[in-house]
Amino acid sequence: MELINDHFQNFKRYNFPKAQLLVADIPYSLGTNAYGSSPAWYIGGDNKNGESELAGKQFFDTDKDFRVPEFMHFASKMLRPEPKAKGQAPCMIVFCSFEQQIPLIEEAKRYGFKNYINLVFRKPTSPQVLKANMRVVGNAEYALILYRDKLPKFNNHGHMIMNVQDWAKDGKHIPKVHPTQKPVALIERLIELFTDPGDVVIDPCAGSGSTLVAAENLGRRGYGFEIKKDFCRAFERQMRPAVTPSLNLWESSMEEECLTL
Repeated sequence: MELINDHFQNFKRYNFPKAQLLVADIPYSLGTNAYGSSPAWYIGGDNKNGESELAGKQFFDTDKDFRVPEFMHFASKMLRPEPKAKGQAPCMIVFCSFEQQIPLIEEAKRYGFKNYINLVFRKPTSPQVLKANMRVVGNAEYALILYRDKLPKFNNHGHMIMNVQDWAKDGKHIPKVHPTQKPVALIERLIELFTDPGDVVIDPCAGSGSTLVAAENLGRRGYGFEIKKDFCRAFERQMRPAVTPSLNLWESSMEEECLTL
């Protein structure tokens, strides 16, 4: 696995192989309200203490520079062409906010990704604890599977896969190094579903490197881009040592007609 400290726009410099699967957790366009319903807005998580240094801040100073057309251009170049063989087409999975779904679908079409499947992940709790006594709060994460014409490779092993899934949680051996870090366990399930061992998985917004760790665990070739040096260092110091080759997830699953990711 290889994590590059650079913007994904500069992909031509690195001669990465084209991917069977692209996984991206793009900025959610929350602006200065990133911590809006989180206890982190206040000192010690208590509004009686006044606002913390995170109040009115975005997650990262680079979020405002993210351009969806640039991302889609990257995906159109770095996902492998559709092969003639059935059941071998590539796809990308993009984690996003609820509000971003329609704009992403429309922009993807402009770059040849004509089709989509939406995913919803249920979390057992909500981070919006400050709003819990005021209104209904959110406990869902959203993602889109985007692909060109042919249905992507699909290793469901005879199980029905639903588009509404339970969130996954990592064990203590996976360090938390990024504020929006996705669980390695969740990414593993997606990678195993849409790729085979030896396939290439690329993450253009790698952050903590969860995607790369998941790919390495499953015998896939993982590549990523991350523009923040601190996260690249954290990946090398903390995430790379957390690689643990996994057993086949399907073999350890209960025999059911319907299987959650």
